[in-house]
Amino acid sequence: MATVQEELRDLLEPAINALGCQLWGIDYSSGGKKALLRIYIDREDTGVGITDCERVSRQISSLLDVEDPIRSEYTLEVSSPGLDRPLYQLEQYKKYVGENVSLKLRFPYEGRRNFRGRLSGVEGSDVVLVADEHEYLFPVDSIEKAKIVPTF
Repeated sequence: MATVQEELRDLLEPAINALGCQLWGIDYSSGGKKALLRIYIDREDTGVGITDCERVSRQISSLLDVEDPIRSEYTLEVSSPGLDRPLYQLEQYKKYVGENVSLKLRFPYEGRRNFRGRLSGVEGSDVVLVADEHEYLFPVDSIEKAKIVPTF
């Protein structure tokens, strides 16, 4: 069974691509009075500007109104993934090998869910993280949230 994020990706990605952007990721949270749908977009060539976010927001807002995949009230946000960009797909992890990342696992491993370290590679469907002088292999499906930790 597909998740809400997977259904939304299938619906929105063609429209976002048609506007010259890439769908980087989707966060959907339905806690509280109103749900939040956050769409991250990117552009390989120039990065994302406010104009891109506005165009994509207008286009996908109309699409969401017609298709109505989310039955409750929600707030739509469209933004760049930023320097501390979240990672969603294995291809994104591959692109940032060598960078520092923070991971939150769906379930504890060795008594903890949060890890921070250097992304040292991808092996099959596992993410390789070096943290606290140990090398960990985490199946990408076991990762609840991941993001780049920018260094300045």
